[in-house]
Amino acid sequence: MGKVFDFGKNWQNFIKMYLNDKRIEEAKRSLCEFLEINDLSGKTFLDIGCGSGLFSLAALRLGASKVVSFDVDPFSVKCAEILCQQEGSPANWQIFNASILDDSLIKKLSTFDIVYSWGVLHHTGNMWKAIENALSLVNDNGLLYIAIYNKADGLAIYPDGRFGPSKFWEFEKKIYSRLPLFLQNLIDLGVMSFLVRAYLLTFNNPINKIRNHISLRGMSWRIDIKDWLGGYPYEYASVTEIFRFMKSKGFSLINLKNNNGLMNNEYLFKRL
Repeated sequence: MGKVFDFGKNWQNFIKMYLNDKRIEEAKRSLCEFLEINDLSGKTFLDIGCGSGLFSLAALRLGASKVVSFDVDPFSVKCAEILCQQEGSPANWQIFNASILDDSLIKKLSTFDIVYSWGVLHHTGNMWKAIENALSLVNDNGLLYIAIYNKADGLAIYPDGRFGPSKFWEFEKKIYSRLPLFLQNLIDLGVMSFLVRAYLLTFNNPINKIRNHISLRGMSWRIDIKDWLGGYPYEYASVTEIFRFMKSKGFSLINLKNNNGLMNNEYLFKRL
């Protein structure tokens, strides 16, 4: 598989430079909106690949009775631990270093009312096994909220500035992840400059575009660019492929946010 991208270090930059109350509120709003609920009172919440820890924190503040967060990247675990400490180290928030591909972990964990894994399972190096392991952690009548990169085969240029087939980006991410940090940062600057020019050419205000990126789950434009360029391992699937797999495992689709490009499709499934 080769060298993987330093997701955790990217998340450390996010919580140091960008995380604030407005982003936390946006994370809470996006969770409730897609889950189609007002809060998480009395619900248990599992955050697989917790990254910055933002959505674990959001779940806690929305009233979840228990939050469990884990990530394979120790730097991501540290991010979540920092947020937990800032929150007063609540007893109902557990954080640890682990992989969703670890079958022994799956046997040890209980099941949860809500299992959440946004943009994570396609970065494990074994996406279908990761999804299947995540499914096993969902309660009876529980919910699974995942986001998986869409499978794109064409040479189109998409409205968000991304282009080409998924196979190209698999190659790009593999190369990018092997580069030293200073070269990665130069590529980031080149891409950001390109996007700013593209915004201007399409009569969009670059400042507004960058500021309004917060509306995407509280995320940061700068951090998301690096995450996209370097997110390796990288897998992807069409909506049909995900739907058929989940149906075969006894799950029903109850909400979907899909795209026709290279971005994440968001899915909410319920165990029947």
